[in-house]
This record gives sequence, C-alpha cells and structure tokens, in this order.
Amino acid sequence: MGIKVLVVDDSATARAILSEILKNDSDIQSIDTAADAYIARDKIVKNRPDVVCLDVEMPRMDGITFLKKLMIHMPIPVVMVSSLTQKGAQTTLDALESGAVDFIAKPHSNIYESSDEIQEELLQKVKSAANAKVFKRSKVGRSQQLKYNNSLSETTQKLIVIGSSTGGVEALKAFLPQFPRNTPGMLIVQHMPADFTKQFAQCLDSICEMDVREAKDGDTLNIGEVLLAPGDKHMVLRQFGHRYFVQLGGGKKISGHRPSVDVLFNSVSKTAGANAIGVILTGMGSDGAKGLLNIRKSGAMTFGQDKNSCVIYGMPKVAQEIGAVVQQNSIQELPREILQFLENRE
Repeated sequence: MGIKVLVVDDSATARAILSEILKNDSDIQSIDTAADAYIARDKIVKNRPDVVCLDVEMPRMDGITFLKKLMIHMPIPVVMVSSLTQKGAQTTLDALESGAVDFIAKPHSNIYESSDEIQEELLQKVKSAANAKVFKRSKVGRSQQLKYNNSLSETTQKLIVIGSSTGGVEALKAFLPQFPRNTPGMLIVQHMPADFTKQFAQCLDSICEMDVREAKDGDTLNIGEVLLAPGDKHMVLRQFGHRYFVQLGGGKKISGHRPSVDVLFNSVSKTAGANAIGVILTGMGSDGAKGLLNIRKSGAMTFGQDKNSCVIYGMPKVAQEIGAVVQQNSIQELPREILQFLENRE
C-alpha cells in the first residue's frame, strides 16, 4: 500500500503546491488537505494518514501546540513544513523536541518555479517519515544521572564520538543528561543546518551535567565537555602532544551531509585509535557507518542504537550490517553500557 499524507496549512496556495509535489511520486497513494488544526484533527481520526505535513503559523491553533497534542493522544509521523523553519531555529527545535520527525522550509513560489532540491527533499523526508517510529510524549521520563568511577590520568586520553540524524534531537536529550561531569570528552555530529546547532547546544547544556557547546575551530576537548559540530561545517579530531582539539572546515558534502559523521569518525580512527568509543544513533541513510567500521578496526569499542528505540533505524542498521557495531542497546541503556565499558577498561 502507498503512503497516505495529510497536508495541514492555512494557505490554499501552499496546500496546492505541496500536494502537487507529493502527487508526482508513485509511492504516495493519497493526499488530503486541511486548513487548520481542528479540521486536521477530524481527518486524522477518520482517515489515519501515515504522515502529516504541518505548518507552524495557523489560525485558531498553531502548529506546535497541535503537534504536542497529537503526540500525546495519537502519535503520527509529522514533517514540519513552514517558512519559519528557515529563519526560526528555536521554532524548529521546539517542533523536533515536541515529536516532529523532521522539517523542511516551505517553497514560497509556484511549484514549477521551486527548485528540484526542495521537491526532492520534501519527498525524501515524507517517505522516510512514513517508516519512522514515534513515541507518546507522556511516556518520556527524566533521564537518570549515572555515576562513573574514573581514574583521571586514564580518562584524559579517552573520548566518546557520536553521530546522529533524524530523531537525534530527542535521542541526544535522552542520552547526554545521564552522563556525570567526570565523563571523558565527547564530540557530536548531528545533521542540522547552520544557525540551529548553537541553540541546540544551549538546550542540551541546560539539561546536562557535562558542559555542552557548539564547537569552534581549534577548541580543545577536555573531561566533562561536549563539542557539537556547527551546521554546514565538517569537524575533525586532531592531536597536539597529549591534547585533543578539533578543526572545522568546509569542503564538499560527504554522504550527502556537512557536517558528516563519516568525516569525524574517520579522523577519530586515525587520531585516537583504541582510546575512542564510537556511537551511532538514529537517522536515515548511511552516514557514519563506514567511519564507525574504521573506528572499530582501529581497536576501539563501538555502540549502536537499537531498532526499537530509533525514530529511523537507518544509520545504525547499515553500521550493524557491515560489522561496524560491537554492541547494540536502547537509547536509555547506552550511557550505562558505555560507562561500564570505560570502568572495566581502566
């Protein structure tokens, strides 16, 4: 059976443009539309669409409020489609934190004038969302703070590197707060546009014991610190003496992404070797799988998020299939397993 999509937008023009894009894909069976959240609610109850494309700014009830209600009462994969997603990073983060699978900037012009890239992105994200796993918000609990009995001299040469994509906002919010302040330094690539990563890092920092910030070129990596790759910049690990530091740069997209998980992981395999722990989390595609395999081949331990806790079991699945993952765990269990591995190695 094909995918059933509901487009929710107060603009008749936007509904027509999005419907025109969607109907040209053979994987999409039917497209319905709604002008506001209340009409959408009735159509969701009646027709049970596979994916909802949801605008942010709407009369009577805004998209974020509707999304939160939807995730509590009837979780359905949602792709936020709005002009606000391009300029309002906080609005987009609110949507992702409230349960949206992904987001895309709304095309403003006639469908025939909008770029092929926008059309391709919408179709790709809608089809990926149809296979996404969404969770009721009411079931999300506060992360438990774990303890780590470390030897400071041993820990200074260890680090944890993480790659995530679709579903990564919620995954990292469940994953990072469990780590105590004396955890080895972490590097993270989360697929996000420029301007989004700084606010996301600030959000994570507010709920974590470790210090989380957007990485700057030349930043050293220390115990208790988490550096998040900035959007549109590749991040690589370098070493000077006994200190790790990061370099940021442009360059072409790798595996379709900048920053790329593969770029970070490949540099870690060469620079840190067995001192690293590689972790690959939820996301569509295959970015990071080959890099994680190189980390494992360098003698390091590697972990992958399991299928049941992933929003999109894509990147971890590919990594598992090529032999890059030593151990799979749920997003809730991964921090404990990582810390236990570190303690056992010291």
